[in-house]
Amino acid sequence: MSLPSFNPADYPAQLAEKVARYRRDFAAFDLPEPAVFESTPLGYRLRAEFRMWHEGDRVDYAMFDPADPKRAITLEDFPPAAAPIAAAMPRLRAGLMASEALKRKLFQVDFLATLSGELMISLIYHRPLDEAWQAAAAALAADLGVQLIGRSRKQKIVIGRDWLLEEFELNGRRLRYKQIENSFSQPNGGVNRKMLGWACSQAAGIGGDLLELYCGNGNFTMALAPQFGRVLATEVSKPSVAAAEYSLEANAIDNVTMVRMSSDEISDALAGGREYSRMRDVDLAAYAFTTLFVDPPRSGLDPRTVELARGFDNILYISCNPLTMQENVAALFDTHRIAAAAAFDQFPYTHHLECGLLLQKRTANASQESA
Repeated sequence: MSLPSFNPADYPAQLAEKVARYRRDFAAFDLPEPAVFESTPLGYRLRAEFRMWHEGDRVDYAMFDPADPKRAITLEDFPPAAAPIAAAMPRLRAGLMASEALKRKLFQVDFLATLSGELMISLIYHRPLDEAWQAAAAALAADLGVQLIGRSRKQKIVIGRDWLLEEFELNGRRLRYKQIENSFSQPNGGVNRKMLGWACSQAAGIGGDLLELYCGNGNFTMALAPQFGRVLATEVSKPSVAAAEYSLEANAIDNVTMVRMSSDEISDALAGGREYSRMRDVDLAAYAFTTLFVDPPRSGLDPRTVELARGFDNILYISCNPLTMQENVAALFDTHRIAAAAAFDQFPYTHHLECGLLLQKRTANASQESA
């Protein structure tokens, strides 16, 4: 059994195949030629998770082949890993090997890095963590210069902090984001910057106000906010809302209101449904929404959110699952046309492709012609 292949020579053909599939899947919806944003072929992943394989006194990073999930493939390195992870992997393994307190019943290691060079390592155990572990972990964190977290059942010990500060340049601005351990963040930082740049270019000149659903830690919110008068951003996860609020302050953005609500709840509120206590300080009638931005989970937009989307002149849609986006576009095709498209290769050497669409409301004549 062999390791997955990460051969840069194969990358252009693999990406071309994925983009061709995208064109075929959306051909019935008059897909414009998509802008294609490739990844660097190696060193692109800011997140990586490994099982830890124990054999005698050794402990190794391991992956498992889905076709043979009981057999471990041990790793010396991981070519997709971003530079902070790649540099830390051998040093972390050496530190684990040298300490019985750190390696005993260690089950998994998770890495989270940033483009700005910060790194957090989470060590996950099948045993309680004691004072000996904490002392050894503190020494290891200091040696590696990382934030370190130990987890076991009903235990979480933080050496340093359990979040990272991501910083990068976009369109002449220096953006800052709080990324919390065990919460979602974009895995491919370079492609994420390209996604943000494309979204900003599509929003340029639209004006009015923006409604954003599924905003997470504010990844797109911080980039898009200056393009609009006001932004109402919603997210259901408490940690993500807290991270987004931190980032709003860090980026000195004052035209965004964050609300912890699901897409179904905000759809109900905008349709004049029941009163929500979390909306008591939000005057929905004062917003002049021109644009809806969505980056939903793999399940796509639910029927109620699709109906909400119908009322917007512009829909910026980023998707990690082209199949559910295809279903949503089909449901909206009588009211909206695809004005622009993009493909973002977040996951090289896999079948996954992140896609972006700008949907614009049809005029009365265009709607009659498409019927």
